[in-house]
Amino acid sequence: MHTRYFTVDVLRGGAVVMMIAYHICYDLTLFGWAQFALNQHPFWLGWRAVIVGCFVAIVGVSVMLSPAYNWRSLVKRVGIIGGAAVAISVVSYGLFGLRFIFFGILHFIALASIIAVLFRRAYGFNLILGISLWLIGMTVQHEFFNQAQWQWVGLMTHKPATEDYVPFLPWFGVMLVGMFAGVIYNFIQPVALFLK
Repeated sequence: MHTRYFTVDVLRGGAVVMMIAYHICYDLTLFGWAQFALNQHPFWLGWRAVIVGCFVAIVGVSVMLSPAYNWRSLVKRVGIIGGAAVAISVVSYGLFGLRFIFFGILHFIALASIIAVLFRRAYGFNLILGISLWLIGMTVQHEFFNQAQWQWVGLMTHKPATEDYVPFLPWFGVMLVGMFAGVIYNFIQPVALFLK
């Protein structure tokens, strides 16, 4: 039986509600029933970043809270998420053609979940590395990463033509910060229960 963490579930639920609200606005714009400047206005760009950041950070927290984060459970989890990511790519290609989703949130989570195994015991170092990777992802750009096969990394000089884009950098940095938060939460939770 898996342990449920109320705070994490509330944050995850809040992220889901925000995502649903955002996608309602996206769909209204897509079908021409409203005109939201989703790709231009700072409010919409910022709100999308908050939603993605919440999901990615919570994935990081969950990696550290899971007592059964072994290869068998990892392969099963990544298989499900990766399969859904492939389905999203195929369906979005049918809908949007060359603007299909080649590396969206599910693609990122599948890849980052595998790499996160290497950082399960990094603890405090995850905070330093996470902030560093986030800063690199937000400030470093190079034309090399404009090539189609490297666009998943991030560091491009422009946003690629796609309907959803969650590159490895800076978002893996956010996930590492989430993993550090998971360590802190693991420490605080029993203390809080003891003090009740």
